[in-house]
Amino acid sequence: MSLRSNRRAPSRIAASLLALAALTATAQVCAQEKYDGYLCCNLRSDGSWISDSNYAENGKRVIPVGTPTSVTGYGRHRVNVRIDGTRQAIGNDYSRDIALADFAKRYVVTEDPAAKIATYPAKIQDAIKRAKITPGMSREQVLMSLGYPISSENPDLESNLWRYWMSSFAEFQVQFDDAGRVREITTDPNTRNLVWMP
Repeated sequence: MSLRSNRRAPSRIAASLLALAALTATAQVCAQEKYDGYLCCNLRSDGSWISDSNYAENGKRVIPVGTPTSVTGYGRHRVNVRIDGTRQAIGNDYSRDIALADFAKRYVVTEDPAAKIATYPAKIQDAIKRAKITPGMSREQVLMSLGYPISSENPDLESNLWRYWMSSFAEFQVQFDDAGRVREITTDPNTRNLVWMP
């Protein structure tokens, strides 16, 4: 073997390893489950894209919790879905510590939330319908109303404080009591009017 071919060996090995990694990643995406279910929560869409930030800006509309949804595939940091016959993607923009298949199962659940929502007090049902929060809501009820808080800022869902944003500049913090019920929110007055139902 010549000196020149010895120098090429590491680059060939590196290229082979990169190709193997790409094949493995492709196989993992192909192996991820496609299934029918329901939206876990109220999610905001621009018509084709839903971000895990769930910002309420730029004319986004709320797609209600419980809307029938099919997971049709997976892409780079996205779960491809069909909602009411329309193709959309749920983007894992700020929760990338969560595996994509687990991320999908957060947002597209197999049990229709409507049956559970029907058992809640009228005020809580109304708050969820309006994508707002009200005192006394459980963590599960907040999730149905607002979606999951992004995991990069909320690594522990058992925490007594969850951080959300209505936009890039409008943060609000949901405070839970020791029983896991909404006690209060902290935010500016304008954002409070958008999300709080006293």
